[in-house]
Amino acid sequence: MGRRLGIGFGAAVAAGLLAVSPALGLSLKAAPAPAVTAPLAFPGAQGWAATTPGGRGGRIIKVTTLASEGPGSFREALEAKGPRIIVFEVGGVIDLDRKTLKVDEPFVTIAGQTAPSPGITLIRGGMDVSAHDVVMQHIRIRSGDAGQPKKSGWEEDSFSTQGAAYNIIVDHCTLSWATDENLSVSGPRFTGKTPDEWRAGTSRKITYSNNIIAESLAYSTHAKIEHSKGSLIHDNVSDLLIIGNLYAHNYERNALFKGGVRAVFANNLIFDPGQRALHYNLQAEEWGDHDYQVGKITAVGNALRAGISTPDQLAFFELGGYGDVEYYGRDNIAVDRIGRPLPQLGRYTTSPARIIETKTPPTWPQGLSLMPATEVQKSVLHNAGARPWDRDYDDVRLLADVAEGRGTIIDSQDAIHGYPHPKMTYRTFNDADWNLGDMTPKRPEVLDSGAKAKGT
Repeated sequence: MGRRLGIGFGAAVAAGLLAVSPALGLSLKAAPAPAVTAPLAFPGAQGWAATTPGGRGGRIIKVTTLASEGPGSFREALEAKGPRIIVFEVGGVIDLDRKTLKVDEPFVTIAGQTAPSPGITLIRGGMDVSAHDVVMQHIRIRSGDAGQPKKSGWEEDSFSTQGAAYNIIVDHCTLSWATDENLSVSGPRFTGKTPDEWRAGTSRKITYSNNIIAESLAYSTHAKIEHSKGSLIHDNVSDLLIIGNLYAHNYERNALFKGGVRAVFANNLIFDPGQRALHYNLQAEEWGDHDYQVGKITAVGNALRAGISTPDQLAFFELGGYGDVEYYGRDNIAVDRIGRPLPQLGRYTTSPARIIETKTPPTWPQGLSLMPATEVQKSVLHNAGARPWDRDYDDVRLLADVAEGRGTIIDSQDAIHGYPHPKMTYRTFNDADWNLGDMTPKRPEVLDSGAKAKGT
């Protein structure tokens, strides 16, 4: 369906561009490339986590069942100890039955690109990562309300880091229908006595690249009721790169950076936000007597388009709460539904907190390369999300709606059509087909688009 709508990748694109890389057009060089000291996690990886080895050099663990747990399951592979590369001999839906996947063991690569068509989709649950050196590509997580009553307290992120997780890359994944946030960075606010210790004690060195972050549920099962949120970046998180992603139909937090965060937000497409797009907010009630830390946010080369759910009064970047933020914003496009410019800056606080505009980026990873904002929409619609060469129905539907300015914020996955139920498929994993150091395919046809997968 993606190819018929002109959004999915054909074989020629898969052969030339994809190779499981970010596929960003690097026409605007923002910084010189550093000397190579370690191999990249995969071709095109960027940010402070770019050289994480993940599970490189570890044993290959094959997922051979769509069961939520037990022998051959994805959960069992995640819980295994030691460096490991997780590959998939099955394709279809894994129903987590409201049992969150926990990743506590470090040095793991999750290679969703190895699954037979239609790939791997997790439903009725999400994933929390508290380990370090984790690379995940080409997985769909569609948490949904899991059939729970409204305001029941089922509050599930599709994906989030926890604790002091570091060296994490989530690339080319689809994260949607969460009842909390779709893709977040969490951890303790204050570990230790000094700001440096706070930053070392929470999540850090993270790259979220080329993902679809969309349709978080509004009036659903969260105890606070309205909770359609894209990404929540918790206090004192540092060395975070969010690049090349699609944020669509999330009421707020596209993304929200809390107190003291140090992050770069670049080449993302935001469509149909509710009352907030990007925002920064240090909440005094949460900081107590701790000294406020100045946030450091760089936003470059992004594009924002209003949609049906977007109010008339919206700015690209807004300040709330009580803490100052150093902000570098350049080459960001923000327009309403008919292309008229929206304000670049706004605020939703009467406190003395300041947006301190800087002439140079207050934080920036070495070697980061970007494209102009005018190229972002085309690139993101072609490249973002799980398995662009083999998109599922919901990604095709969403991307077509973004292209045409359709769709709204939703309250339940049932407002669309409910959870997906594809037939299970099977294909033997052949390690000779893959470059095991970065899990890129040796030939384009290795990326299964359904022609060879066997239904069972």
